[in-house]
Amino acid sequence: MDKTKSKKKKTIPEENPEVVLLKNQLARTLADYDNLRKRTEEEKTLWIKFSSQRVLTTLLPILDNFESAQKHLNDSGLAIAIGEFKRVFAEEGLEEITPKVGDDFNHDLFEAIDTLETDKKEMDSKIAEVVLPGWKFKNDDGLHDGKLVVRYAKVKVYKKI
Repeated sequence: MDKTKSKKKKTIPEENPEVVLLKNQLARTLADYDNLRKRTEEEKTLWIKFSSQRVLTTLLPILDNFESAQKHLNDSGLAIAIGEFKRVFAEEGLEEITPKVGDDFNHDLFEAIDTLETDKKEMDSKIAEVVLPGWKFKNDDGLHDGKLVVRYAKVKVYKKI
């Protein structure tokens, strides 16, 4: 072979406006695709959490029935099942609202299902009896539109006459 022949030198042609335009469109398209992928992942996570909340809300009356039965039966197996329910709820971000007799009534957490008359001024708007505990999310993760309470605690409240 003749060594005197020069090798063809690869040169980068100056970019024409059409190539620049196509590169810019490709970059925008890739960015749009990445944004779509991220948004789809966020929506998927949101739907999973929403479905989880719905299932938990459906299970609350079952837990109430177990706790009611436990008051009468005092069964160790039933106590384990109740504990497991509460553990799962805690893992899903729920905590029980457990007002005590004599606490101030909090309309953000409690639902007054009855009022009992009292002549003592210091007992006005105090909890007289807890009928059913409530449940709320531990923190607002933006999924609940600022409504953290899943179920308000049902209480009877004293009202001064």
